[in-house]
Amino acid sequence: MHAEREKIRVNIHEGITPEGKEYGEQFTYSEISEEIYRASAKPSIWYFLGLGICVALVLAGVGTVAYLVMVGMGAAGFTPPIFWIHFIVNFVFWVGIAHSGTLISAVLHLFRSKWRRGIFRVAEAMTVFAVMTAGLFPLIHIGRQWYFYFLVPYPNQRELWVNFKSALMWDFVAVLTYFTVSLMFFYVGMIPDLATFREKAKGIRRTIYSILSLGWKGTDKEWRHYNRSYMFFAAFATPLVVSVHSVVSLDFASGVIPGWQSTIFPPYFVAGAIFSGMAMVVTIITPLRKLMKLEKFVTDWHYDHMGKIILVTGLIVTYSYAVEFALAIFSGNKYEYDQFIYRATGDYAWAFWLMVFCNCVVPLFMISKKVRTNVWLMFVLSIFVNIGMWFERFNIIIISLSHDFLPYAFGTYLPRWPELLITFAAFAWFFMWFLLFAKFFPVISIAETKELVPKPLRERGEH
Repeated sequence: MHAEREKIRVNIHEGITPEGKEYGEQFTYSEISEEIYRASAKPSIWYFLGLGICVALVLAGVGTVAYLVMVGMGAAGFTPPIFWIHFIVNFVFWVGIAHSGTLISAVLHLFRSKWRRGIFRVAEAMTVFAVMTAGLFPLIHIGRQWYFYFLVPYPNQRELWVNFKSALMWDFVAVLTYFTVSLMFFYVGMIPDLATFREKAKGIRRTIYSILSLGWKGTDKEWRHYNRSYMFFAAFATPLVVSVHSVVSLDFASGVIPGWQSTIFPPYFVAGAIFSGMAMVVTIITPLRKLMKLEKFVTDWHYDHMGKIILVTGLIVTYSYAVEFALAIFSGNKYEYDQFIYRATGDYAWAFWLMVFCNCVVPLFMISKKVRTNVWLMFVLSIFVNIGMWFERFNIIIISLSHDFLPYAFGTYLPRWPELLITFAAFAWFFMWFLLFAKFFPVISIAETKELVPKPLRERGEH
């Protein structure tokens, strides 16, 4: 017994949890609160530089949208028959990023995965801001933004009703529902941490945290209600994510364009969303942990598990690509067959093979644990995955539209500067909100991190 007690003491001293998982340097409860509050209250100068670049790009994007409103959408490079251009590519990309965040957090919570506690707040915030980004593109795409209310199913004096056959209608309902649930899931999970920030902040920040924490006192009754409500949102969000992203995939599968009519699209899109979303978590959290000095809370242990999820979902996506080609080759449908041959050998072959390299080859490097636990190598690989998933949407949308049924209607699409600038502005918009969130709110869950601190030996019944 004495030897076992000494072993436990050594493990705690070395920063090893009782489960044997490495979780960085161990803290007391008060030190955890202080470290996470300090990270939000006092970021480095590089934080403000990054925020300034993001704001500048967002302003440039707003000016570009205003330019398109004044001169017309013809300046955006619409080329018949390709009328779903970069804007819809970006919409599907950001919807995929959004769906993965809450799914990662909710599913891992339901399975009681301890390693999620260092990253789930980032994943939930990523969901909210990605939905805010995705929602902009249907509005930009319609050209006449002042008519957006036709997407909204509400009674009106003209007795008009929305067209429920429209894919835009499906997207509006699905995305709005998902945004509402994700925001509630995100906010409810932060309430105990906001109360902790309330006790440490001063001035106007203390007032804001007092309002947002809803008078949280940390009583036993509050914790019981909190745990039940958080579990409910996690259980509710999981099937909602699957259904909503399936709706987005059915925007394509319900069409007649070759390359779209495939029953594999719903599970294929859901797997791709988890794949790209976990890669985006790595992309976000790697510089963030450096800028805000959070290395003790996000360790190699977390990167190891994130790499495993990216690897598994990457293999599922690779399998989906193979199934798509097999269905096209053996379907007996000449148009479907020609579409997939064109993807691999036609005008956009470079985009197809870039997608294959980023989504099928790059994740294979994560088979090695040395790669999964190399923080900056994981960061580089995650960027490749995000590039590959963006080009996956490009291949599905642009290439399918450019090479459909009749040869005289074939066309090629070249983006113009408005689309490119708006695309970069969208990424800046997303990262701008994330940096603002990191400045004023806890990016690591204080309450759940404290649960990982090993209890003293006396509390375990050891003497």
